[in-house]
Amino acid sequence: MPSKNGFTPLIRSASLTGYAELARHHGLNPETMMRKVGLTSRSLVDPDMPISPTAVSQLLEDSAAQAGVEDFGLQLAEHRQLANLGPISLVMREAPSARLALDNLCRYMRLINAALLTSIEDFGDTVLIRVELLVTGKRSVRQSVEMAVGVMYRAIGELLGPAWRARSIGFKHRQPYGATRHKALFRASVEFNAAFNGIVCTARDLDAPIAADDYHMTPHVRRLLDHALSGSAESVTHTVRQVVIAMLPGGRCTSDQVAKHLGVDRRTLHRHLAAEGTSYFALHQSIRAELAARQILDSDRSLAELADLLGFSSSSAFAFWFRKQFGTTVSNWKKGAQDAARTSLNGSVSVSIQQ
Repeated sequence: MPSKNGFTPLIRSASLTGYAELARHHGLNPETMMRKVGLTSRSLVDPDMPISPTAVSQLLEDSAAQAGVEDFGLQLAEHRQLANLGPISLVMREAPSARLALDNLCRYMRLINAALLTSIEDFGDTVLIRVELLVTGKRSVRQSVEMAVGVMYRAIGELLGPAWRARSIGFKHRQPYGATRHKALFRASVEFNAAFNGIVCTARDLDAPIAADDYHMTPHVRRLLDHALSGSAESVTHTVRQVVIAMLPGGRCTSDQVAKHLGVDRRTLHRHLAAEGTSYFALHQSIRAELAARQILDSDRSLAELADLLGFSSSSAFAFWFRKQFGTTVSNWKKGAQDAARTSLNGSVSVSIQQ
C-alpha cells in the first residue's frame, strides 16, 4: 500500500530469484508462503515487477523459521550473479576498478531496491562496504540483511575473481545456533553482534585495475538509467530515514544536523516533513523504536551497547526511553515478542500441515 506521503520504497522481484526452488528444497510450499505475506506467484516469473520490501523480508523470515534454516537468506545469495542486477550490471562491468563498479551500484541502487542503503567508507588502507535496510516495522530482518550482504559479496567476487578474499564480514545480529554456510560462502572471518552490516576489504583490492568489458550499448544503458533515476524522486521522509539510520550510532542526529547534512535549514526540513504528514520528532522516534526492537530480538547486546548504537548518552537514558515508548522493560518486551513469534510460527506450521 502507498504510504501517506505518496512514496513507498519498492524492490525488483528479481530479489526472489531462486526462492521457489530453495523453499521446495526445504519442504515449503512457495506459493502458500508468498500468499501469506501478500505476494503473488507472478513475481517469480517477472523479475522487473515492483514488490514490497517489507513483504519480502517477512517472507524470508517466515520461510527460515518454518523450515528451521537459520541461513535461508544467505542460501538465496549463494548462486546470485551480477546479471541478476539487470542493466546496472552492464554499467558495473565497464568500470576499470571494483570501487568504481560499486560506486555505480550505489548510484543506481534505488532503481532496483529503494529499501537498501549501501555506502563505501574509507579507513586508511581498509574499506567498509556498509549495508542497511530501510524496511519499516519491528520484525527481524536478519535474513534480508544476510541476503543483501551475500549478494554484494558475490558481486565483488565476480568482479575481482576467485582469488579475492575479504578481510572480514560483519552482522549486527547474533550468531546462529546451528551450522550454517557463512564460512563456506565468505571464506573470511565473520563477526556477529558487530557494529555494522557489511564487508571489510582492502583499498588496494578495490582500486586495482580489472579487465573491463567493452559493451557498445553501455552509454545507451547509462542514459536510460540516469533518466529513470531522475524520474524516481524520493519523498523527504524516505531521504531523512536514510540519514537518521546512518547518523544514529554517532549520537549526532538532531534535526539541525540532519538538515545541514541535506543542505537545507531546519525550518525548511520541518516544513517539508509536515507537508508529507509527519515531523522530525515522530520520524526519529519511530526509527529508534524499529531499530531497538530488531536489535533486542536479533542480537545479544547489553543495554549499554544498545544505548550507544541508538545514540543515547547512557543505558539508563535508553531504559527510560524504552519503557516510555513500549510501556514495559526491555526484558519483558523481549520475552513477549519471542512468545508471540513462537505462537505465530506454530500456527503457520499447523496451517501447512492441514493444507
